[in-house]
Amino acid sequence: MTDLTRPHPLPTPTPATGFGKLPLGRWFLFSGAVVALVFTLAAAITITSLMRTRAARVDVVDVVDPAALRVLEISNALTSQESAVRAYGRTNEETALQDYRRAIAVEVSALAVLGELMPRMPEKSVVGAEVARLKAAGDAWRRDYAEQVIASVPTMKTEASNRQNAPVNAARFNEVRHSLAVLQAHMNRLHTMGSARLERGWQALYVALGGVAAALLLAGIAAVFIVRHTVLRPLAELNGQVRAVAQGDFDHKLKVEHPAELAELSGHVDAMRRRILSEWRRASETQAKLEEQATELRRSNGELEQFAYVASHDLQEPLRKVASFTQMLEQRYGDQLDDRAKQYIAFSVDGAKRMQLLINDLLDFSRVGRIGGEQTRIDANVPLKAALNNLGAPIEDTGATVTSDDLPVVHGNRAQLTQLFQNLIGNAIKFRSQEPPKIHIGVRRDGAMWEFSCTDNGIGIESKYTDRIFLIFQRLHGRDAYAGTGIGLALCKKIVEYHGGRIWVDDDEPGKAGTTFRWTLPPGETDE
Repeated sequence: MTDLTRPHPLPTPTPATGFGKLPLGRWFLFSGAVVALVFTLAAAITITSLMRTRAARVDVVDVVDPAALRVLEISNALTSQESAVRAYGRTNEETALQDYRRAIAVEVSALAVLGELMPRMPEKSVVGAEVARLKAAGDAWRRDYAEQVIASVPTMKTEASNRQNAPVNAARFNEVRHSLAVLQAHMNRLHTMGSARLERGWQALYVALGGVAAALLLAGIAAVFIVRHTVLRPLAELNGQVRAVAQGDFDHKLKVEHPAELAELSGHVDAMRRRILSEWRRASETQAKLEEQATELRRSNGELEQFAYVASHDLQEPLRKVASFTQMLEQRYGDQLDDRAKQYIAFSVDGAKRMQLLINDLLDFSRVGRIGGEQTRIDANVPLKAALNNLGAPIEDTGATVTSDDLPVVHGNRAQLTQLFQNLIGNAIKFRSQEPPKIHIGVRRDGAMWEFSCTDNGIGIESKYTDRIFLIFQRLHGRDAYAGTGIGLALCKKIVEYHGGRIWVDDDEPGKAGTTFRWTLPPGETDE
């Protein structure tokens, strides 16, 4: 069976097409992948440029330039050796010989350092051959000239450096100079090449860094484009459409093409708009029908009030006449009537009185909440005392004892609360046991309401009848046993419910006599 109170699910919105079907996450994922690729390429170029620049720097700064410096030291050492040998041959001074030995030591040290640099030297085979030629030329010069002059100084004295040795010195030292010139030229060329490589490396690094900056710029531009094209513009479009609907254009359709999330959201919102518009129109039609029904109900209530007036005046007048004239008939002709006639007259009078009582009870029942039903703050002790005053005669006749707690201030109608207490206490007196009635009116706080109770020691009510006793005209006993119209408890229920509370009967416990009625009433408005 279809539940008409539950709205049907919203229809699934039409899926987006084209670029609009791409979710926002896909847009950022695609652009992020492109930017990551550009960054990866730029990083690879940057790392390669750094490695090449570092290698070029190592070649120039750590190998070529130190090697060139050592070659210069070798050149200076050889020159010093040649000068020291010639000076020793002319002067035969020991200091010149010492200068020669020191220059040889400098040359040997420089050659050793040059040998250590040779494994990392660019074009090391060519440079190694040139160094070997230089060393061989130096050794040949020392063997053929320097050592000869030094050996002849002890015998020839200052004539050791003569014209015979001068051509040998010139020839051998020219070979040394030539080898030095070739090696120095090669070192200069390697320095120039290394410097050029280093410059190219720096240029490549600058290009790579420029690429990184360009990638960052492109990433920023892409992010701005994506946010503007796929977020801000669709949001502004959707905002404008929603604003149009909010300003009263309820037939304005909400539709955003992209991205997929906003397209789906606009579809759902538009479906809700159509649902709300449909429900609003349906509610308008229902409201119109309710207004018609309210008008009809007011008319019907007016007729009921007229009927109540007729019932309270026109219907009771004939009953009073029937009862009155029947009693007069009994008084005037009572000595002429037999017992059967007197019984009939008693039945007529009793029926008229019960009919009048029933009409009054029905009027009281119909007036609850309609006539004189204004509610105010009232001390519940006031209507209780009024009810006890109204029940003074039956209380005295039965020897009933009525006690109560200190009752609180409630929000209610005095006359109706008086009738409520009067009906409940009156029932407790009516349905009493063999013992004198003992009745207690109690109260306790139950959340936001006051819970009252009326407890007696009467004949009690079986639990199977607790739901029936609050129905109008429902009686558990015959009229010959207990008088009444069967409206009292129904009237109590209507009064309590009119005040926003509820009324019930405690289930009888086994072996427990009496009955306890409980009902709730709202508290009076206070400044607490």
